[in-house]
Amino acid sequence: MMAPISNPEIRLEQLSQSIARMPSLSVTMMKVLEICNAPETSPDDLNRVISLDPILAGKVLRLINSAYYSLRSPVTSLTRAVILLGINTVKNLALSAAVLKSLEGKNSFRGLCASDFWLHSLGVGVAAKFLAAELGVPLAEREEYFVAGLLHDLGKIPLNREYAPEYSEALKKAEQENRSLHQTEEEIFGFNHCLVGEMIIDKWQLGRIFLNTLRHHHHPVDAKGDNRSFISIVSLADFLINTLGIGSAGNPVKNQDILPALIRIHDANMDQSSLYNLQSTVLEEIEKAKIFLQISREN
Repeated sequence: MMAPISNPEIRLEQLSQSIARMPSLSVTMMKVLEICNAPETSPDDLNRVISLDPILAGKVLRLINSAYYSLRSPVTSLTRAVILLGINTVKNLALSAAVLKSLEGKNSFRGLCASDFWLHSLGVGVAAKFLAAELGVPLAEREEYFVAGLLHDLGKIPLNREYAPEYSEALKKAEQENRSLHQTEEEIFGFNHCLVGEMIIDKWQLGRIFLNTLRHHHHPVDAKGDNRSFISIVSLADFLINTLGIGSAGNPVKNQDILPALIRIHDANMDQSSLYNLQSTVLEEIEKAKIFLQISREN
């Protein structure tokens, strides 16, 4: 843990050095991302890479044979597992496992509860994917919303790890004053978890859409172009999961004021009632997706 420093620029530099020391995404993970993002990718292409990583291959087989999918007979072929799961699901599993491995050290969670944090993150990912479907996003593009939701609060982890006493103060201040955590972070640190998350995404080179999502997910109206619509869906998902009380990432405020602005971004395609109508579907899917999270976290 770093010694307390009051200067925001020094803190940011120390955090930058800490993030630079974090494990990079593995060669396998980078190859998986490259293959999954290629337009002509086949399950065989993905299978050839995954088969070289026994841990990832084991996760893929455990997921397809889990209660999440409830198949009648077990799947033992990695190729068949990839076909049944789909390329995007395999990519999400690999990326989730890589992120968790990089960030879940024994001192990563102090003021935050790890299980609550990841349940909240998973919930936002699931809700973002459902909202994307509700708003007519093509099927092939919806998995990006899941990943963005899963990653949106990553910046809280280094802050919580490196400045545990101050971060506990930010959490306590947000709770006692019923304010947004990113606001109390700014008061205590001079910046918030959005900037720190952006630094992580930049290190891992995960792409501009994820970088901008982590930067703007509390203020999507500040984003530009197509990013605004994408980010606002993740923000709507964050709002919904906070409202439902699924997990916790330390933010006590359910900001009702932001809801109309988020909905306006999508014009007539959504209203407040349609958002809340998704609750039962999202809750049901999150129960299933807990298995996904468990397998991602296993060594």
